[in-house]
Amino acid sequence: MTEQQKIFDLVNRRALFVANHSGGKDSQAMFIKLSAIVPEDQLIVIHAVLPEVEWDGVIEHIENTVGETPIIFAHAIKTFFEMVEHRGMFPSPAQRQCTSDLKRGPIEREVRRYLKAHRRFDGLIVNCMGMRAEESSDRAKLQTLKINNRNSVAGREWYDWLPIHNWLEDEVYGMISQAGQKPHWAYAAGMSRLSCCFCIMASKADFTKAAELQPDLYRRYVETERRLNFTLSPSMKFLPEITGISA
Repeated sequence: MTEQQKIFDLVNRRALFVANHSGGKDSQAMFIKLSAIVPEDQLIVIHAVLPEVEWDGVIEHIENTVGETPIIFAHAIKTFFEMVEHRGMFPSPAQRQCTSDLKRGPIEREVRRYLKAHRRFDGLIVNCMGMRAEESSDRAKLQTLKINNRNSVAGREWYDWLPIHNWLEDEVYGMISQAGQKPHWAYAAGMSRLSCCFCIMASKADFTKAAELQPDLYRRYVETERRLNFTLSPSMKFLPEITGISA
C-alpha cells in the first residue's frame, strides 16, 4: 500500500487528523493541504503556546487562516525562560528541551485528552507536522509516515505524518497564495523562519533581524546569556557578537 493509499485508508477509517501549527509558513501550507483531503469533522489544529518568546500575532494568524476548524492550545508547565533558569543553560541541538518540554510533550498530552473526550475516533490518530526535507539533512532523512509506537498504547493507534515533506519553499508560498492567504507578518519583515523569535537554530541574518524587530526581548536574551555565561547559539558566540547589536 502506498503512502497516499494508507492516508486515504485512515481517512476512511475516520481517524482524527491533528495539524500541528506553529503559525509558520510550513504549518499554514500543510493545513491548507489537509483541509482539502480530510473531512472537516476529522480535523483539528493544535498550537503549543510559547509565552514571551513567540512572535506577536501568531495566535491571531492561526485563527484567521484555519476557518472554523477547532483549535487546541497546549501550554507547558514552564515558560522558556523558566526552563532556561532551572537548567542554568539554553537548549542545544543535541538537547532540545524547548522542543520536548514546551512543544511535543504538551501537544501529545492535549491530543490524548482530546481523544479521550471524543471516543468516536476510537483512538485512531494521525499527527501531522510540517517538517520539510529541504530544511536540513536531518529532516531529509525523516520517514514521512510511520506508526508512533511510544504513543500507540492504551487502545490508541497513533501515526506521525509529514504531509509536505518533499515540498520546496516556493511550493509552500505558492499554496498559501493560491488559498488567498498571506504568511505571518514576520516573513515580510525579513525573517526566513517562524519559530521562537530567537531560535537556537537561527541563522545570523535571522538573529539580527529578530534583534531589530524585538529589541526588548533581545535585551532579555543578552542579559540571560551574560548572567549564565552560556550562549543561545550553538556557535558559542554571544548574541551581540553575532548580530553586531549591543544591548
